[in-house]
Amino acid sequence: MKNLSWRVVAVFAVIITAIVYVLPTIEPSLWPHKKINLGLDLQGGMHLVLEVDTEKAVESTIERISQEIRSSSKKEHIRHMGINRIEDNRISVQIRDQGNIEKFEKLLDQEFRDLRILSRSNTDGILTMVIDLPDKESDNIKKMATEQALETIRNRIDQFGVSEPDIRLQGDNRILIQLPGIKDTKRAKDLIGKTALLEFKLLDETHDLNAALGGKIPPGSEVLYEVKEDLETQRTIKTPYLVKKRTLLTGAHLTDARVQIDSQYNEPYVSIDFDKKGGRDFARITEANVKKRLAIVLDKKVYSAPVIQEKITGGQARITGSFTTEEAHDLAIVLRAGALPAPVNILEERTVGPSLGTDSIRKGLVSMCIGGILVVLFMIVYYKGAGLVADFALILNIIFIAGGLAGFQATLTLPGIAGIILTIGMAVDANVLIFERIREEMSIGKTPRSAVEAGYDKASLTILDANVTTLIAALVLFQFGTGPVKGFAVTLSLGVISSLFTALILTRLIFDYYLTKRKVKTLSI
Repeated sequence: MKNLSWRVVAVFAVIITAIVYVLPTIEPSLWPHKKINLGLDLQGGMHLVLEVDTEKAVESTIERISQEIRSSSKKEHIRHMGINRIEDNRISVQIRDQGNIEKFEKLLDQEFRDLRILSRSNTDGILTMVIDLPDKESDNIKKMATEQALETIRNRIDQFGVSEPDIRLQGDNRILIQLPGIKDTKRAKDLIGKTALLEFKLLDETHDLNAALGGKIPPGSEVLYEVKEDLETQRTIKTPYLVKKRTLLTGAHLTDARVQIDSQYNEPYVSIDFDKKGGRDFARITEANVKKRLAIVLDKKVYSAPVIQEKITGGQARITGSFTTEEAHDLAIVLRAGALPAPVNILEERTVGPSLGTDSIRKGLVSMCIGGILVVLFMIVYYKGAGLVADFALILNIIFIAGGLAGFQATLTLPGIAGIILTIGMAVDANVLIFERIREEMSIGKTPRSAVEAGYDKASLTILDANVTTLIAALVLFQFGTGPVKGFAVTLSLGVISSLFTALILTRLIFDYYLTKRKVKTLSI
């Protein structure tokens, strides 16, 4: 009786816990916990496969290294004829005079020893050298670019406010993204795909902009455009700027970006804060370039180019433009999340409408109800009173699965509903094994209590073996499967565990209660 009491407490604790977790899905006002998350195929949303342009990441690294070599050469007073990035991500160096050559080689050995020398020739006192990154280092940059892109995109989506996004690597340089419930797909794509490389550059005010637009771009400068859209006329206005290529400061030192409203013009702008190093650099840059124009460039587009009136301290700046509040909000998100290390391209895009998802839910629930009703009727007809016990356990089994989905915040997908339907059959299968064993024991003249004990003892090992092997397969599917396969594995795993509990503990408790407490002398089985 003491053993029976403890089992009653344990069973009721499990039932109450499951119901508590299921309640928000039925009526959200009853309990503040999150309800069951529906997958992309059930509530609609967006499916994207992105490819990270890892070659651009290597190209950017080579460009940065070439700038560092030029800066170091200038610092060491090494005169050169050209240090430039050339095709296939290589750096070409030309140096005249033996003294400069010796100093440059010493510089390479001390500060750039990881670079690989592809070719070297000395003709008429001019050293021509081609260097690049070793293959292992290039592969590492590509791998890191993909992983960093994954984390950056995940941060952006988290701040965007999508519940239960599915973001994972697919292959070496692809990222799979599933956003259930998303409605504004264009805005989501813009947010995900924006490189968000923020740069502060000086305008080149010593050369003619018109000549640059005609093709005569001076060395060390480039033409970038400020793009504004007139909301009244719906016209796009492009304003060209001649900007120096050298980047004075990037968004790598940002600590915060937020939307604020200009009190004078009542327009939104993005206020940005730098860390201590970024703040010091920004103060130094503005102090050294008073009365010059500083372009704020994001993804090769000029957002504004104000004149520096004085040294700016405090580590704060603002990005202005013809923003809507939504655009300013999205810009703040991508700046906070950080820049992508390389551009991303959309390889595959699918949008599932909410109506299709609703139809899938309806059909899945209908099929589950029909299957459940047929199983319930069969058990009652074939096993009579014992069949009613199995049917009660079956209903609780479904509640346990739903409670598990809500409790672990797992995602229910259409294949997941198929897993629940499969569990319905598996749950009663365990009871069928037990009931047949009990019938065998009763046929040789045992009492109902002895028959029940023997039936459960003999069937338990078989049930455990069958369910544990199924659980192992489900866990393997969960570990290595993606999308729909994983959704099926989740409900199958929960179903196996709950069916073991209901078949071996719950139904046994009911039989023991009637045979021990109520002193029932016959079994309806």
